[in-house]
Amino acid sequence: MLKLESEEMVSRRGIFSLLGLGAVLGLAVPTTVLMTSEAEAQTVGMERRENRRAGRQERRVERRTNRQVRREDRRNLYMQQK
Repeated sequence: MLKLESEEMVSRRGIFSLLGLGAVLGLAVPTTVLMTSEAEAQTVGMERRENRRAGRQERRVERRTNRQVRREDRRNLYMQQK
């Protein structure tokens, strides 16, 4: 195996730990670079997609709210009949 200056052997576990740490750092750096350049990459198509997505989310929230109101109305009607 490898020898350090202090004449200690490096274990497989130690080597794999270093390799894992290097892999994590190697993946973390590119994602930070991508996140900082994301704001500069706004195009007309991306804005349109964001607007469509926002519209879908608003409609989804409205559907869920209306569904909950209808359920509450049915439950109240059921309780009044008893």
